Amino acid sequence: MALDVEIPGMGESVSEVILIEWLKDDGERVERDEPICVLETDKANVDLPSPASGTLKHLQALETTLEIGAVIAQIEEGAAPSAPTAQGDVSSPPAPAVQEEAPAPPVAAAAASEAAAEEKSDALSPAVRKLVEEHGLDPAAMVGSGKDGRLTKQDVLAHIEAAKPAQAPPAEAQITAPPSPPAAPESAEDGIRREPMSRIRQRIAQHLVGAQHNAAMLTTFNEVDMSGVMALRAKYKERFSEVHGISLGLMSFFSRAVVLALGEFPAVNAQIDGTDIVYHDFVNLGIAVSTERGLLVPVLRRAERMSMAGIESEIKRLALGARDNKLALDELSGGTFTITNGGVFGSLLSTPILNAPQSGILGMHTIQQRPVAVDGEVVIRPMMYVALSYDHRLVDGQQSVSFLVRVKELVEDPARLMLEV
Repeated sequence: MALDVEIPGMGESVSEVILIEWLKDDGERVERDEPICVLETDKANVDLPSPASGTLKHLQALETTLEIGAVIAQIEEGAAPSAPTAQGDVSSPPAPAVQEEAPAPPVAAAAASEAAAEEKSDALSPAVRKLVEEHGLDPAAMVGSGKDGRLTKQDVLAHIEAAKPAQAPPAEAQITAPPSPPAAPESAEDGIRREPMSRIRQRIAQHLVGAQHNAAMLTTFNEVDMSGVMALRAKYKERFSEVHGISLGLMSFFSRAVVLALGEFPAVNAQIDGTDIVYHDFVNLGIAVSTERGLLVPVLRRAERMSMAGIESEIKRLALGARDNKLALDELSGGTFTITNGGVFGSLLSTPILNAPQSGILGMHTIQQRPVAVDGEVVIRPMMYVALSYDHRLVDGQQSVSFLVRVKELVEDPARLMLEV
């Protein structure tokens, strides 16, 4: 009996996917819940598990765009045919006895090496195998970055590209070749490389442009004296790590401050839906994470219920999952407010773009030692500029400024985060 493998629903706004890699070959035996292929969406790359155990039959080609619900493969349920056993194959001679004293001859060693290479080759997806064969490459000479060390198309292309500079003409050609003619003027096309945008990058571009076109976006700024946070971290960071098993970073202070401030200014945590305003009595806090595939925003759900340690643990889990492409799609959707930290890259000041349909996003920046006036005296303090971009259709100037001032007050006096005052 053949069972259809359909593209499942993948969360809000995802209507189609691209088949970018088969993890199992056509006709190969697969087990239930074993990943059979990789699908690219506009939010993340996702492994598609097999719904049953049986023999896999491919129904779609690589790089095909598929809608949700499309049939991508079939699983022929039941055990795959097994190789003949010793009892069933009477013509098979008995296995020779192992001679432990005699070392394997060179021919046997070479055969073993070839067998290992063939075994690795058997694990290749059809697209990767075709690329390897076209370029006469040895799969055993490459390191795979895919699941369980599997070679991906990108691994092979990177290997080919890295080998290009090392290629040189044969010695005979170098001796007999005539003098090179004068160099021609460089073509306008020289040094230009064209690559298709990934669906994630396309989606990011559409999302950011849409946010600017569809919202009355405005940004307000303030600065935060980080002395209190720095002193608290220096005093308790080792004990915090011992007790909770996680480092005490800056994000938990700002996340906690944002959660408390959103409770006082609910419009910043709301969104516009047509002619309605949708308010949220909870905070699903998005944390922007930079990855090789582009910017992703995993979501801390019900952040208002989390402790500082819980926030730090969840941020670390989501950040690692985003970079390793191991997040579920529902972990990348449903946010009500976002924090982005350009300071980790050295940004001093920026105007973050709204993560639509949200109405607010907080931008953190690098910490600088700067002279500031305190009680009539000039002192050097660790200062950070912060920025709040907001949708002015919903959030008034007084609300946005007051929200950012409240975040500043809470971070500058961390005791208020604990006491919620």
